[in-house]
Amino acid sequence: MIRITLIGSGNVAQHLIKAFAKSELIEIIQVFSRKKENLTHLLDSKQIVTEYSELQISDLCIIAVSDNAITEVSKQLPFKNQLVVHTSGAAPLQTLDAKNRRGVFYPLQTFSKNKEVDFSIIPICLEAENQDDFKVLETVAKSISNAVFAISSEQRKALHVAAVFVNNFTNHLYQIGQEICEEHQVPFEILKPLIQETSDKINTLNPIGAQTGPAKRHDSSTIEAHLAYLNLDNQKNIYKILTQSIQNNGKKL
Repeated sequence: MIRITLIGSGNVAQHLIKAFAKSELIEIIQVFSRKKENLTHLLDSKQIVTEYSELQISDLCIIAVSDNAITEVSKQLPFKNQLVVHTSGAAPLQTLDAKNRRGVFYPLQTFSKNKEVDFSIIPICLEAENQDDFKVLETVAKSISNAVFAISSEQRKALHVAAVFVNNFTNHLYQIGQEICEEHQVPFEILKPLIQETSDKINTLNPIGAQTGPAKRHDSSTIEAHLAYLNLDNQKNIYKILTQSIQNNGKKL
């Protein structure tokens, strides 16, 4: 049994709590949250602490807080030479205070508190300063996921940037699509099968092979008509940038 302490009460922390609760290899001994009520729906209140001084030594301490808070939180931990990891996709391993043995436990997924996820298919990217600590992280990760990878800080940075493009930016485009539909009293629901098919294609085709649309076809009359139809400069600019990027595919600029 691997005993875990978790620091944080946000989206990532709450999903990890749920995932670890299903593992026979993991025991959550404590979770730190500034407000107990943020986690009482998931844990016995006795497991929740609100002061760093109350934290006990465990086999693994996972810091699941915002990137900007990682360093300060790691400095507050009341122990030394213990295995401490963060869950950030962008922060290097060295963001953690060096008084403890450092590592990374990064689940590459978008998390929302009210949306359940299947942790068994979520890639977990691991990094540690020594092989023994890596094995501990690997054991923990494999107890909740079937997709576990050794990823360096530099590789993780690349993954995180790529994830912003395929997730955050794509979701923003969904928002723009919804706004255009609502402006013209068209149900956004009509687009959902198209969104699903576009996503499904990536399982069998690479993105270049799956690309369709007026930019791909260099259909200038349709592109000009779309730009004339859009009312907001922001939407026009995004349309132009993405159209140009698609048309420049394969070219060195």
